[in-house]
Amino acid sequence: MTRRVYFGWWVSIAGAFNMFLSSGPTFQASSVFFKAIEDEFGWSRALISGVASFGRFGGAMLGPVEGFLTDRFGSGKMVLIGFTLGGVGLIFFSLIQGPVQYYFSFFLLSLGFSMGGFVPSMTAVNAWMVNNRATAMSIVIAGSSIAGLLVPVIVWGIATYGWRPTVMVIGIVAIAVGPFLASIIGKRPTPEQLEEQNAQSTDSGGRQRRAVSHDFTPSEAVKTRAFWAISMTHTLVNLSTGAISAHLFLHLTDGNGVNLDDATASGVMPILVVTAFLFQLGGGILGDRFNKRILVLFSLMIQGASLVILAFADSFVLAAVFAVVWGIGFGIRTPLLHAMRGEYFGRRHFGTILGLSSFPMSVGMMLAPVIMGLAHDLQGSYIWSLYVLAGACFAACVTIVFATRPMSPALRRRLQLREARRRETVA
Repeated sequence: MTRRVYFGWWVSIAGAFNMFLSSGPTFQASSVFFKAIEDEFGWSRALISGVASFGRFGGAMLGPVEGFLTDRFGSGKMVLIGFTLGGVGLIFFSLIQGPVQYYFSFFLLSLGFSMGGFVPSMTAVNAWMVNNRATAMSIVIAGSSIAGLLVPVIVWGIATYGWRPTVMVIGIVAIAVGPFLASIIGKRPTPEQLEEQNAQSTDSGGRQRRAVSHDFTPSEAVKTRAFWAISMTHTLVNLSTGAISAHLFLHLTDGNGVNLDDATASGVMPILVVTAFLFQLGGGILGDRFNKRILVLFSLMIQGASLVILAFADSFVLAAVFAVVWGIGFGIRTPLLHAMRGEYFGRRHFGTILGLSSFPMSVGMMLAPVIMGLAHDLQGSYIWSLYVLAGACFAACVTIVFATRPMSPALRRRLQLREARRRETVA
């Protein structure tokens, strides 16, 4: 008899569609929209890219709150509210006439897709997947990479119809699909379904394996070395993620950068996207079978190396090499860092812990685009900024070493009690 597909995998696929729609306009295609804004208004790079920092301010400041609300009210409600707010923000964005409207609308859409995008999707997957957590999370995150395939379509839409109608259509689509995604992501597993998934899980040798984890409370989690090591690692490596998302297209088309035309530069994105997508899935599968921390270490080195390549790039070929190397490093490490959080800290308070852990990462992603834009305005190029971002990736190789699995507080108390009794006996 054919075994039916465990519903947690459908939740993962719905999460991937969520990320496809929520990260496309705010992450993958943001530099394309920035180029269109620059062409129409002639604003400085710092002002244009600063909107990415301002927009992420909401996610950074409210990240822990979003996690708490997701744990309290469920992923489905957060997706519904977030997609509605994000869609409205996109429609407002398509109507802007000045910097104030520009910043306000981008803040609104970023806040909405932050509320309804990553945190509720990952929280839902972590709740359903007792095992195969890294693989399931990699499916969700891969949706963000696939959103990069929208870039050539958006470039075509802007060239054919203009950037304003293109943005408005995306906003309408977001509002329309929100309820459908919320209905799937919002379902919660029963104890019987979790036991079923646990019983069906096997290791790489075909042997049955059962997951055992302690559900850390947020206060317990923040007292562990692993929490801060993962947070610092994610912060350092995502400085480049935030900066590249805002400035890559600008660097590729810049006269002091790679100096490609718009159509050729847009061709770099699919290479990056496909590579990241494949290695996100591959990284998730490997992470369920091998040491996640070691895999992350190597992927951080690869991501740092890709930025050095981009700094030297002066042709489409080298830009394509950057896209492949970046896709490998970024693809492997992204699902594994989140899977480590779920594996280390459990399911019950995952949303809150993810929000708290992501707070410094969000602050870094908020500051990186505007600082890189200011550096370009002062130096006329992005070269030294890319070297600094590469250095941050290499520094993250050190912090990830300290992200060992924490001992559960209950086990620690039992060991402390046992040691105390032993000392009393000796005395």
